[in-house]
Amino acid sequence: MQPAPEHTESELLQFRRNKLEEMQKRGIAAFGGKFDVTHAPGALKADFVEGIDVRVAGRILSRRQMGKATFFDIGDISGRIQCYLSKGDVGDEGYALFIEQIDIGDFVSLSGQTFVTKKGERSIHVKEFAPQSKALRPLPDKWHGVTDREIKYRQRYLDLISNDRSREVFVTRSKMVAEIRNFLQQRDFLEVETPMMQDVPGGAAARPFETHFNALDQKMYLRIAPELYLKRLLVGGFTKVFELNRNFRNEGVSRRHNPEFTMLEAYWAFSDFEQMADLVESMVCHLAEKFCGGLVIEHKDEEGNVTKTIDLSRPWKRTPYRDLVKGAAGEDWFALSKEAKVERAQSLGVQEIHAGDEHYELDQKIFEKLVEEKSFNPLFVTHVPKELVPLAKQNTTDDSVVDVYELVINGQEISPGYSELNDPIVQRERLEHQAGEEIQKIDEDFILALEHGMPPAGGIGIGIDRLIMMLTGAESIRDVVLFPQLKRKAD
Repeated sequence: MQPAPEHTESELLQFRRNKLEEMQKRGIAAFGGKFDVTHAPGALKADFVEGIDVRVAGRILSRRQMGKATFFDIGDISGRIQCYLSKGDVGDEGYALFIEQIDIGDFVSLSGQTFVTKKGERSIHVKEFAPQSKALRPLPDKWHGVTDREIKYRQRYLDLISNDRSREVFVTRSKMVAEIRNFLQQRDFLEVETPMMQDVPGGAAARPFETHFNALDQKMYLRIAPELYLKRLLVGGFTKVFELNRNFRNEGVSRRHNPEFTMLEAYWAFSDFEQMADLVESMVCHLAEKFCGGLVIEHKDEEGNVTKTIDLSRPWKRTPYRDLVKGAAGEDWFALSKEAKVERAQSLGVQEIHAGDEHYELDQKIFEKLVEEKSFNPLFVTHVPKELVPLAKQNTTDDSVVDVYELVINGQEISPGYSELNDPIVQRERLEHQAGEEIQKIDEDFILALEHGMPPAGGIGIGIDRLIMMLTGAESIRDVVLFPQLKRKAD
C-alpha cells in the first residue's frame, strides 16, 4: 500500500480557502464577534469543577475523530483543555460543519458542561459551538513546534502557539515586572515617566538613534537612559523615584544585546551605593523565591539537561574592582607600564588590546574577559575607576575610584549602582571629559538643575531583559524579548 502523498503548502492554503468559501456560501460567519466567556481553557482545567456549565473560546490545537464523536483540545495563553463533541448533541448539520469545515488552528467558541472521562481527563462536553476565526494557514508541527530560530523570532505568534516553554517565559516576565513595581511601591518609591525623545542624549556613553521633531524643526534623539531626568526630580524634591523604561542604543545586536531594551532605574535621596546594593539583592532574591521556587537557578538545554547552576543565596559577595583585576592578571598589574600590560593581557588570552589604550581601558578589558565573563554567582564589584563612571560620587579616601557597584551574575552585568554625584562643578568636568572622548554634547539644562542643589542619593539601573534571562534560564536576549530587532528580509 502506497503512503498518501504529502500536500504542498500552496495546496494546503487552497484547501482552507475552499472551506472558507463553502462556509460563506452556506451563510456561516467564519469570522465571529463578541462571545461572553466564563473561563479560560487553562484556568478551567487547573481549577476544575465537575458538572458546571461553561462558555469557552480559543484555538483548536488538536483533534481526534471517532466515528460520530470527536475529541479536540482548545487553548490559549492560559493552557488547553480537552473537549468532547458528538453528532447527537450538535445534530447532523452541526457535526458535518465541524468535521468538514473546521481545521486545527481555527478559533471557535463553545458552551457545554464539564466532566471527567473514564481515563480521568478533565474535559468539556460540548453542547453548542460556533466558528470565530478561520485560520487560512496551518499551524507548526504539533510535535516539534517552531524549531527554526528565524521563524521563531520573526513570527513570534507561531512560537507562542506551539512552544509551551516560550509562553511560560513571557507570562513569567510579565508577572516579574509587575512584582518589581509592587516591590518598590511597597517601599514608597514613586513611579514616574520621563521623555523618550530628548534634545541631548545623556545618562550613558552610547550612540543614540536620531530623529527629527517636525513641529519644533529640530533634531531629537531616542533616549539612551532616563537618568538625568530622574535626577532633576530629586532636585525638585522627590525622594524616591523609579521608572521602568524603554531605552534605545544604536549599537550592536548579539546574544546579550538588543538595541531596544527595558531598564529599571531608581533613585533614593540621602542613600548611597551600599544601600542600593542591599535593595537590589533583596529584590532579585524575592523574585527568585516567588517565581523560580528558590534561590538556586538551573539553566537547562533543549533536552532538559542542566548546563549551569546559579546560586543566589545571601549574602552576595562584594569585592573591590582592583582586587578582582589583580586576582586575574597578577598582583603587580597596576604597577606595570602600558606596554607591559598589553603584553600580559595578550598572554592571558585577552583580545582587542591596543597599544593606544589608556591604563583604565586595559584594566577594564582584563575585568570583562577574565572576571565578568567567568562570574556566574552574584558578585558586587565595588569602587570602580572614576574614568568608567562619570556620574558617580568620588570616594573620600581614594580619589581614583568612585563609590559604585556593578552587579555581575551569569557572566554579565545585571545592574550598576552609584552614590550619585551631586557637585555641579565636578559633574561638568566629568561630562566635558566624556564629551571630548565621545563627541557628545553636554546637557547644560542638567548642570543648571544641579546648580539649584540635588541631595546626596543612591541610584540603580537594572537591565530587565538580562535579569529575566538569568532567572528563566534563557541563553539569548531574543528569547525574553517578544519581538526582537531583526534585519529586514530581502524582497
